[in-house]
Amino acid sequence: QVQLVESGGGLVQPGGSLRLSCAASGGTFSTYAMGWFRQAPGKEREFVSAISGSGGSFYYADSVKGRFTISRDNAKNRVYLQMNSLKPEDTAVYYCGAGARGGDVLGSYAYWGQGTQVTVSS
Repeated sequence: QVQLVESGGGLVQPGGSLRLSCAASGGTFSTYAMGWFRQAPGKEREFVSAISGSGGSFYYADSVKGRFTISRDNAKNRVYLQMNSLKPEDTAVYYCGAGARGGDVLGSYAYWGQGTQVTVSS
C-alpha cells in the first residue's frame, strides 16, 4: 500500500509560480510511475503530467507544455511539479497518483493523494 501526500499549493497571481511536492511512503517508490492530475470545480479530473519510475520519460498535457516541469527524486521518495507562468485556468485541486504503468490515463493509477488547492487569481 502506497500513501501519497501533496503539498505546495496556494494562492498565486497570474504569471506567478508554484512548486508542488508529493511525498510517497509504503512502497518501493522507484517502481512506480507518478502522475499529476487536476480537478476544477464542476469538471472531471484531467491529466497534467507524468513521469516514469526511473525519471527518464515524462509527458505533459498540451495545456501545460512549456510551463510545467515534472521531476522526481527517488532517494527522497518525492515527485515534484514546477508550475510557471500560471494562468487562472490552472486553478484546481492538484492530485498526485502512483501506478505501475502511469501515462495520461486516470485508471492507470492505483494510489492517490488527498490533493492540494492551487488558485491563480489577481
